[in-house]
Amino acid sequence: MGVLRTRPGRPLVAAGALLLFTLVAVVLNAITPVIPWVFLWLPGVLGAVVLGVDSLRTARTEHLPAQVRRFWGHIALVCVPVGLGNAAQAHHMLTAPDPARAGAGAGQLVFQGIAVVLVMYALLRLPFGQQSRGELFRVVLDASTVMLACAVFLWHFSARYAIEDGDRGMLIPSLALSLLALLAVFAVAKFLLTSHTHMAPGALRMIGVAVAIGAVGPVLRPLFLPLDPHLFPDMIDLPGLFFCAVLATHRQRNAPTGPLRGARPVRRRPFSFLPYAAVAAVDGLLLAVVWNEGSSDRRIVVVAAVLLTAVVVVRQITAFQDNGRLLRRLDHGATHDALTQLPNRVLFHERLRRAVEAADGRPVAVALIDLDDFKEVNDTLGHEVGDQLLIAVAQRLNSCVRAEDTVARLGGDEFVVVLDGADPEAADLAAERMIEALQAPVLADGHELPIRASIGIADGRAGDDPSVLLRQADIAMYAAKAIAGTASLHYEPELGAASAGHADLGADLPGAIRDDQLFLLFQPIVTLDEARRVLGAEALVRWAHPEHGTLAPDAFIPVAERTGLIVPLGRWVLRAALSRLAAWPAGTALNINISARDLREPDFAPYVAGLLAEYGIAAGRITLEITESMPVDPRESRAALNDLRELGVKFALDDFGTGSSTLSLLHDVPVDEVKLDRSFAQAPPGGRITVAAGVAHLAQALSLHAVAEGVETADQAARLRALGYRAAQGYLFARPMPAADFEALLPLSSAHG
Repeated sequence: MGVLRTRPGRPLVAAGALLLFTLVAVVLNAITPVIPWVFLWLPGVLGAVVLGVDSLRTARTEHLPAQVRRFWGHIALVCVPVGLGNAAQAHHMLTAPDPARAGAGAGQLVFQGIAVVLVMYALLRLPFGQQSRGELFRVVLDASTVMLACAVFLWHFSARYAIEDGDRGMLIPSLALSLLALLAVFAVAKFLLTSHTHMAPGALRMIGVAVAIGAVGPVLRPLFLPLDPHLFPDMIDLPGLFFCAVLATHRQRNAPTGPLRGARPVRRRPFSFLPYAAVAAVDGLLLAVVWNEGSSDRRIVVVAAVLLTAVVVVRQITAFQDNGRLLRRLDHGATHDALTQLPNRVLFHERLRRAVEAADGRPVAVALIDLDDFKEVNDTLGHEVGDQLLIAVAQRLNSCVRAEDTVARLGGDEFVVVLDGADPEAADLAAERMIEALQAPVLADGHELPIRASIGIADGRAGDDPSVLLRQADIAMYAAKAIAGTASLHYEPELGAASAGHADLGADLPGAIRDDQLFLLFQPIVTLDEARRVLGAEALVRWAHPEHGTLAPDAFIPVAERTGLIVPLGRWVLRAALSRLAAWPAGTALNINISARDLREPDFAPYVAGLLAEYGIAAGRITLEITESMPVDPRESRAALNDLRELGVKFALDDFGTGSSTLSLLHDVPVDEVKLDRSFAQAPPGGRITVAAGVAHLAQALSLHAVAEGVETADQAARLRALGYRAAQGYLFARPMPAADFEALLPLSSAHG
């Protein structure tokens, strides 16, 4: 959002100097004649020139909306008849036989009439905010109230004197001009009572003040006449009017170059003091007239009527203010999330639309944030704890963005940030601040909850489709979920195709679980000695997709994690694996992969115990594998871990050595086995093979069973055996195979003891 910051320009200084000169000259002439009165018409002529030039300059300011430029072009045109009217009046005063009784000349009346018509045209050409018929009717009533109040003052202080004066030649023009002035007051009142999304608020206020000054002029003429017949109100009010109008042009040019950030479409305020001020002014005039000219009885009645009106007005103002507060609460509730108090989806879309509709082509970025595993927090700890987590995340996100950015909650555990004016580098910095803000755990109801989030960023520019930007951020966010921990990722076109495939798989996965499209393969785990004795197997799930063929776990497990289907998928695998294990010899063990989310399910341990009892399997025959790179919070999983270990179920850390918290996991998670990741098993001598040796020594020191994964050559097997490994699996020994093929190996293993 650009804002032009400049010092007051020459037109504003010139208009101020003309006003100051006029005021000083009037005061000095009131004390003792110093300047001929006719010269006091010159500031009005010069002021019209200054305002005309400055309005024309504003009309040519490119960054302003077309409607605003057109309005100021009309105001520049208004200055022509105003200046000519002042010049005509000065000539009229010079040539009049008796200047003291000259009054307003015909030239001034004609030119002022033209000026009033042009002002009304300029005001009515401005676009007003969206209004219902009821709102428009209320605006007309309020504007009529102001106009009628002005009519009372105009009659009392001006029009009645013109009638009493008896000059028929000037009466009709004077009354016609007064009528035009009242219509202009109506137009201005309507203008001030309605909304204008493009006019600067400061300019609006100054226009209102200028019109008020212009409306006071005809009222003051009868008051000035006794002071000095040469003194006309136009001599004073026109320089003041011009100064306010020039100040309005200055504020318009230096207003923000686009719509205010975060602003909603402006509607008319439900309450305005303007019509009530008009009523109060008429009541004051009524009191003054009756007090000076009426009887005591009339005074009492009028005072009572005025007081009654005042009480009713105060009561109505109070009701309007109460209604206004209620409307603000309703408006806030309609556009903000009730839990976090952040803007909701409706207001987010509105602000994003405004950001991309900016005319200056500035960049804009959308960052979509999704909390991983939030469903498990709700399911295991309750919705109150989940709500506290959402509130804390909202506060942290709000604290790390700029004032012109918008943080909104889309629903559930999804947040979104509109980064206005942010290029990709600035968006990266914002994402880094968000990641840093989300690093510390949240303390909620006695639970220390780690925050894991995925952030997808879409980079765009003004003119882009808001829905496309949000979709791109969504695609990038889901791609970021494949990165361990809290991470951010920018949208790239190639992510779109992958996301479409993931979306299809996510839609098909429930049917795959229900319709038995899944099946298990078993990869033997053997001893590393020459006997290659089969110790057991690892159950590996595959998906026989009707369109994409056989899919490996890497293709659909991340989709299951994102969609929350990992739990039913894991339970299908457990049941299918244990049903096979029940038919194998009692000495055969089976490793089964589970998700960290399974351990956070409150009924996971009872479910496993029920399956073991149903199939009559000893708990010690199964080992549940937890991927080491998958975040496991021991505080959330402790109950399931303890219950299953009491049953005799064993645990293994899969892909050991690839995560960032290996040693802490060994301390926090009670495991019986570590499975060395294939990247270390396949490493050549030196380098990463040293890590493999360290893992073997660590397992031996902690009395853990060590298994090497991904062994593909005899040299690899020999090196691992030399390092201390006694069991392994990999293509060197056997590929994953159907259950029947694996069962064929079991008698051979039994023959070896």
